[in-house]
Amino acid sequence: MFNSKVFVAELIGTFALVFIGAGAGVTGLGGVVGVALAHGLVIATFVYVYGHISGAHFNPAVTFGLALNGTVKWAEVVTYWLAQFAGAILAAVALNYIAGSVNGLSGGGTVGTLTESQPAAAFLVEVILTFFLVNAVLHAAVAGKAGSFAGLAIGLTLTFAILAGGPMTGASLNPARTFGPAIFTDPSYSNPYTYLIYLAGPLLGSALAVGVFKFLNRESMAATPASKKAPKKK
Repeated sequence: MFNSKVFVAELIGTFALVFIGAGAGVTGLGGVVGVALAHGLVIATFVYVYGHISGAHFNPAVTFGLALNGTVKWAEVVTYWLAQFAGAILAAVALNYIAGSVNGLSGGGTVGTLTESQPAAAFLVEVILTFFLVNAVLHAAVAGKAGSFAGLAIGLTLTFAILAGGPMTGASLNPARTFGPAIFTDPSYSNPYTYLIYLAGPLLGSALAVGVFKFLNRESMAATPASKKAPKKK
């Protein structure tokens, strides 16, 4: 089921996330704090801009989780993923062209100290941090617990996730965010660990967040005490 409005909103939002987020890494201004704020501010802003159109996923792992939760239909997932990966690739191409005369996308990839040296640990980092992100999306936006502050809650979650995980894995939490810039910079497409860490990791973290969300929101099925049952009519 193709929805052109959803496609355009997700493409633009993901383009902005990668162009600004990876761009902050390319410039190096502010270090990991600058990169974290760049990503978080983009998400916080575009949740308010496009949330009413597409839900403002901008992340295949978020879309995967919302499909598992039944928030979006599985038939719609293809539209979301096509838009997200296309947006990430276009942003990487544009950013590489702009920064190519200096150092290309070096610094804009999602890699860290654990990516090559300890891929199992890197996988776990991506699982945990994506769990936090999708957990925030489900409770703040889907369940509406944060009200008008949903965008801020999700943006801040991504910010603290990158502050913690950026040095370890680049804190992708988002397959599109990784695989767009990977056309020009690390992590390498030829390394199988790239898919384990930056594809399987976020998808598993998202699935775990959905499981916990459903558990915490499960309605109580406790039986009504016999003494409180209505008397039978005679």
